[in-house]
Amino acid sequence: MSVLVTSGTQLMCSFGTAPSVLNVLPASKVMCGTPVANIMDNVAMTNIMPFAMCTSLANPAVSAATAAAYGVLTPQPCTPVIAGPWAPGTPTCLVGGKPAVNNTCSLMCSYAGVISVTSPAQTTTTTS
Repeated sequence: MSVLVTSGTQLMCSFGTAPSVLNVLPASKVMCGTPVANIMDNVAMTNIMPFAMCTSLANPAVSAATAAAYGVLTPQPCTPVIAGPWAPGTPTCLVGGKPAVNNTCSLMCSYAGVISVTSPAQTTTTTS
């Protein structure tokens, strides 16, 4: 069984240097203590906050800084560029008419990072 993801869930990017927290706005009016996320809660700087520094060479800022440092990897501030909705979602549980996000879902960053759930904000409401 997977766990529903709500506002306050801890996230991590595979190229980030620190975790971040998911911010879900109460637009869908579905609460589980805090607002429940659906697959479209994927907006950078609204729902997905930066992961401190980015280490992906696919990020133009990291690539340029690394080239300027003669090939020494030089992390730069993270600015998530989300490539699409949370996947795969939970089609059996709809939040605001869209599939809910559970703890097994992930997001892709355009700079090759995978954003995943590391610690759900709640652990009692499960989906199947």
